[in-house]
Amino acid sequence: MSKIAQYHLHKLNPGKLQFEVYDLREYRIKSGDKAAVPHSHSYYQIIWFFTRGGTHSVDFKTYDINKDTILFITKDQIHCFDENLDIEGWLIHFNESFFMHTDVDIFLKYNIFKTQENPCYALEHKTIETAKNYMSLILEELSNRNRFGFENAIQFLLKCLLINLERVHQHKNEGEMGLSNAYELQFYQFKELIEENYKNNLSVKEYAGAMHISTKTLTTITRTISQTSPAQIIAERVVLQAKRLLRFTSLQIGEVAFQLGFEDPSYFVKYFKRHVNMSPNIFRNLK
Repeated sequence: MSKIAQYHLHKLNPGKLQFEVYDLREYRIKSGDKAAVPHSHSYYQIIWFFTRGGTHSVDFKTYDINKDTILFITKDQIHCFDENLDIEGWLIHFNESFFMHTDVDIFLKYNIFKTQENPCYALEHKTIETAKNYMSLILEELSNRNRFGFENAIQFLLKCLLINLERVHQHKNEGEMGLSNAYELQFYQFKELIEENYKNNLSVKEYAGAMHISTKTLTTITRTISQTSPAQIIAERVVLQAKRLLRFTSLQIGEVAFQLGFEDPSYFVKYFKRHVNMSPNIFRNLK
């Protein structure tokens, strides 16, 4: 396979509502084998499993599904269902254009949907009841799409749902809601720039310039928020995509290097080994 299959939401119909909710069992039956093959989306996906059973794979990890498990899949992330079609739950899809409008949105995007370490967790009773109430209101809005302001209502309800889920996520990780530190928004803006440009081989200086700050200030921001350097954060995103291409496609090493903006495949091999402590070929052959 030379290319990872990517699916889209209303790509040919930009005038349609860029948000949908599906019954999980109906969706799995309709999608058949396709959803059990590693693939990605150009939109965001929330999967709410009602019952225990089976697994779900996201990038390089496989998660056991427990009762009332919530799973957050970001755009471009590689994931797949197992072969079980008899599953109950909700599947929520939305495009970034529907979601991203405020500073809180960029925080939610990078804390909920970009958390590689913990994109999957089980909800507790109180949170389940609150989340179900928001879902009921969303489904009510979707049932009558001619009402005044229905799209805005869904946007607000989606954000209320995500904020409540993020509160649980923060509590489980003993953290606090973000944007309290002056550097936090700039940190997430930096990560947003990386997402847009990681294939272009930009330097730390070029990223800082795009943010209208000095490299020293950018370094202070990243070390304050994540205890790491800007160069390391950039490298982590490049290496993540390299791993995806190596694991889920049959592209040659040189083709992977080219897709990531490396003109010299041998330099890409050295770069990968420096950050992963193994060669691309060894990583590709790991079980």
